[in-house]
Amino acid sequence: MPDYVLEVQNLDKIYGEGETAFSALKNLSFTVKRGEFILIVGSSGSGKSTLLNMIGLLDKPTRGTVIIDGVNTSVLNDNQLSSFRNSKLGFIFQFSNLLSDLTVLENVVLPRKIQGTMSGAMEEGKNLLKTVGLEDQMNKFANKISGGQAQRVAITRALINKPAIVLADEPTGNLDSVSAETTIQLLKSLNRKLHQTFIVVTHDRPQFGDVDKVITIKDGRIVEGELEVA
Repeated sequence: MPDYVLEVQNLDKIYGEGETAFSALKNLSFTVKRGEFILIVGSSGSGKSTLLNMIGLLDKPTRGTVIIDGVNTSVLNDNQLSSFRNSKLGFIFQFSNLLSDLTVLENVVLPRKIQGTMSGAMEEGKNLLKTVGLEDQMNKFANKISGGQAQRVAITRALINKPAIVLADEPTGNLDSVSAETTIQLLKSLNRKLHQTFIVVTHDRPQFGDVDKVITIKDGRIVEGELEVA
């Protein structure tokens, strides 16, 4: 396995052309080791969510390279990108985005169903739900559980494909303070137990306490001297 699960090299993202062109990301380079817990922080409009979209292969950089698990993603076509994204990346958003007409367990295994690899998926989903303390909720419909429980289901869904990286965009932004703290501790626990790499975008750095690395973005750049390493 490669030493680095993620390598971002000289990344630029420009929206628009000519006089209306706007540089959202400017020559970003950094690496993430397998199993690290990383925060990306910055004020609104700093470029942190744009960066997460580049890493998540949801948008393409104007220049530069994103290497995930040893694969240069810039050489992949759209179909290959879609398949690679589903197998190598897990996503957690501010809102859980569960499908209300599916049960908790059915929501968890959905990425496996999309991938066409359902063999053993239901059992793996049940085991993951036990890991996050939701074994008694797995047969309930997604609209019948609390917001904090729904976010735990979303976390479980992000793990079902054993991704190289889980990307989380403001995962506590829609939760009360108690549910937010529970969610953070769960993410950290899964990071340790599963040696799972997490990259989390947040506006609330103190909420997360000790992490492996903090990348501070300002005006599309990594702030020199503010790449905080534990």
